[in-house]
Amino acid sequence: MYICAPNNKKYIMKALNKQTAPKAVAPERIIQFGEGNFLRAFVDWIISKMNQQTNFNSSVVVVQPIEQGMVEWLNGQDCLYHVNLQGRLNGEVVNSIDRIDCISRALNPYTQNAAFMALAEQPEMRFVISNTTEAGIAFDPSCKLTDTPAISYPGKLTQLLYRRFKTFKGDKTKGLIIMPCELIFLNGHHLKQCIYQYIELWKDDFGADYEKFKNWFTKYCYVCATLVDRIVPGFPRKEIADIQKRIGYTDNMVVQAEVFHLWVIEKPKNMSIAALRKEFPAEKAGLNVLIAPSEAPYHERKVTLLNGPHTVLSPVAYLSGINIVRDACNHPVVGKYVRKVQYDELMQTLNLPMDELKQFAADVLERFDNPYVEHQVTSIMLNSFPKYQTRDLPGLKVYLERKGELPKGLVLGLAAIITYYKGGVRADGAEIVPNDAPEIMQLLKELWATGNTRQVAEGVLAAKELIWGEHGDLNTIPGLTDMVTDFLNDIQEKGMLATVKSIL
Repeated sequence: MYICAPNNKKYIMKALNKQTAPKAVAPERIIQFGEGNFLRAFVDWIISKMNQQTNFNSSVVVVQPIEQGMVEWLNGQDCLYHVNLQGRLNGEVVNSIDRIDCISRALNPYTQNAAFMALAEQPEMRFVISNTTEAGIAFDPSCKLTDTPAISYPGKLTQLLYRRFKTFKGDKTKGLIIMPCELIFLNGHHLKQCIYQYIELWKDDFGADYEKFKNWFTKYCYVCATLVDRIVPGFPRKEIADIQKRIGYTDNMVVQAEVFHLWVIEKPKNMSIAALRKEFPAEKAGLNVLIAPSEAPYHERKVTLLNGPHTVLSPVAYLSGINIVRDACNHPVVGKYVRKVQYDELMQTLNLPMDELKQFAADVLERFDNPYVEHQVTSIMLNSFPKYQTRDLPGLKVYLERKGELPKGLVLGLAAIITYYKGGVRADGAEIVPNDAPEIMQLLKELWATGNTRQVAEGVLAAKELIWGEHGDLNTIPGLTDMVTDFLNDIQEKGMLATVKSIL
């Protein structure tokens, strides 16, 4: 629902609740661990769209995963709030507002444990979704089955699953589809392992139910690994007065996000893609939700085509006198460099269909060009060496293997990072202040103190324990030391922009 008051209307602020705004009523079929900005701007927005566009007809019960949270704020607005999407979509500027009404209620299991555990007894419950931060999917051996509740998220979920198993006497139709959204590669695999650890830890408590419960969980619960992608800045402090005028409500839970969204859901081993699509019809609703055999190639695609260009774009742009990602993409020289790295180099290292990769790359560039976000390149450059190691180095190696030559854009990006870590002053007088682990900073300081670019290149490329890990000494990659040295010399002598031009 798009809401915009006419310009000539006198704005009257109303409290936001189900008495002042319409709220859909649907069966509670989803338990959501987490009430933060990301889930509300991503998952709950998607569920609202599914309810509108398909017969999904489901509402969400939010469970606060830690003792301190925002469920009281949510309940204070009858779990109604607005999502403000900003950015570019298919070349058009978007600044839309949707009212989200799919959350039925929000619980704090630390003060409402009986109500929390009673969720397991609701026959229509089918899904569990979570975002409890990267640290949330962890096994804590201090948790007990009798805790009210268990401290860890996997502990709480195991308690809930066991209650459901007991209530419905192991009914195979009462298993749950579990879709974690934590930013961990193969998040569902990690969560499933934690649940098995709790089943073993509480084996004596389960008694005669132990094997039956374990078997029920294995066969009739479906744990998916997922990849989520949407930038969510959160509460729009600067624009909140204008947004509230626009919607006509005092909404203290507005959440702002980019218009792009992607959710890749890996089918569990014990369920087919067709069955999962039928139960969770997000694709049918026209949403960018992919249910796939594996999330791994999509994870690699995101890291390679979004994070990879970001990592090398930032030092190249900064040393060219450009401070904002959007400005870098639109620059006549640096913009071409970004596209060269993305399309001509990194894209050639992936194994997904080329049309699909080109569409994703175009979406990435549209996201970089968001007119509402002043994304500082320096904010991306924290810990640049570890980022290059995970995001760009694998592509460099694959490109060399497939093409028989080094990708000049990626190597220039590495030389730009090395130059950035030299510090000093930019051409426009701005002080260059790199930031990384102290030992990496010390290494670069010592290498640049030699005044010899060959020594700098060799020293950085040889830092296997400090930077490159399992990749080893990069001086062994044919031609890399020479090319890095040449780029370092060119940057010192001609400047960054002229060096970039030389490879385009």
